[in-house]
Amino acid sequence: MSRISRTFEQLRREKKKALIPFITAGYPDLPTTRALIFEFEKCGADLVELGVPFSDPMADGPLIQYASEQSLSHGTTLDDILRLVAAVRRRTSIPIILMGYYNPFFKFGLEQFTRQAAQAGVDGVLVVDLPPEEASEMKCFADRAGLNLIFLLAPTSGPERIDRIVRQASGFIYYVSLTGVTGVRPVLDRTIRRQIATIRKKSSLPIGVGFGISTPEHAKTVARWSDAVVVGSAIIKIISQCRSTEETLQKAGNFIRTLKRAMQ
Repeated sequence: MSRISRTFEQLRREKKKALIPFITAGYPDLPTTRALIFEFEKCGADLVELGVPFSDPMADGPLIQYASEQSLSHGTTLDDILRLVAAVRRRTSIPIILMGYYNPFFKFGLEQFTRQAAQAGVDGVLVVDLPPEEASEMKCFADRAGLNLIFLLAPTSGPERIDRIVRQASGFIYYVSLTGVTGVRPVLDRTIRRQIATIRKKSSLPIGVGFGISTPEHAKTVARWSDAVVVGSAIIKIISQCRSTEETLQKAGNFIRTLKRAMQ
């Protein structure tokens, strides 16, 4: 059983839901990324998503686009991120998921990437722009390396797409709560609860919900329906407003505590 599966199983036994913060690796820099992972765990996060910066992040809104641009401008590479995970793994067993676009993984070499990611201590990979119809090679290598390959479902996903994804997914299913790009939103889509119920009829995997979840009240509401709440842009916004590592850790950590408290 993977670390991701064990974490969800433990939370299920405790009748709790997972909080999954997302940050872009290398924003504002790699040492701060490392410190944030430890801070998130201390403040109640259950898993962590690390965004792999990419020059054309088509599914991301302005905040995460900016974070990706800044990380790339500092020279952050996939090798750097794997070394970061390996260093973090010496001190924590919190599940770590790499979320990114297909191009950097393909360029690295899928077999080499999945093998080195697993060796570094990565637990799962979510490839935003890799549809299930074209994912067989990636899944083969991920399965061989012991990585969970996580797929996205959206409000526009029909029955056939849901069936295909639940057959291939592992770890958990990521439900995108809205159409469009990532970003802070004032209100939640009204169809989330119904769509989660539809997916549950077809799969026993945990379901995480992300995109647009921006406030403790959002997290509280979504946690009633799902197994995990993913928050990204709201955290990136906090990071962008801080002037020092100490301020970043304090304010981002406090936000994680507030989200987790709301989900209880």
